[in-house]
Amino acid sequence: MKRNSKNLNLAYKIYSTETINKYQKKIDLLGYKDTYNAVIFLNIRFLTTILIFFMILYISKLGYITAPLISIIYFNVLPKIVIDKKVAARSEKLDNDAMYFFEVLTLSLETGRNLKTALEITSNSIDSELSYEFRQALREVKYGKSLTEALVSIQQNIPSETINNTILTLTQADVFGNSVVDTMYNQIDYLREKKKLEVKASISKVPIKISVISVLFFVPLILLLILSPILISYLK
Repeated sequence: MKRNSKNLNLAYKIYSTETINKYQKKIDLLGYKDTYNAVIFLNIRFLTTILIFFMILYISKLGYITAPLISIIYFNVLPKIVIDKKVAARSEKLDNDAMYFFEVLTLSLETGRNLKTALEITSNSIDSELSYEFRQALREVKYGKSLTEALVSIQQNIPSETINNTILTLTQADVFGNSVVDTMYNQIDYLREKKKLEVKASISKVPIKISVISVLFFVPLILLLILSPILISYLK
């Protein structure tokens, strides 16, 4: 797991440990493939904000007004663009991967394989972001972690609450000796129903979007077509 090094101490002098940990948790949600950590990000944000401030102060006649304003906007917006937006996009991508992944996992479990073997077969058979996360968890098992510990730890890298709930239910069923297959069928039904509701919600927003587009574009155009002869005759 990516963790901070106090050798990069600029961030520790500027930010509290609580702030650094908060950003680290957000960055962890970007997954194993992102190698930077909170200290690096916070150092870069601070230094680039200072650079932008002095550049605007130097090149603009009103720099004493615009430089602080733009610097504050940049400082606050950068995490939303670099982290929050990516986390939201990754969450949506993982949710799209979840249905197929857990269906294949359930089929593997139905053949009588244990959970660890079923996860190995499923994650190696499917090329997706979610499969990659499970492959990393299984790699940690090889290094000495228990399967339950590894599955719990990857929840720190998954921003989807739906997937995390499924993993939690799966591990609890395995630990307490409940039927994992029945548990997975219930979770798949839940995922399928959730997807239906999301599609219905998207469809219900279409008329509103069309109405907004009509008001902004088509209504002025129609009015222009209707009134243009009157305007032309008036100008003549």
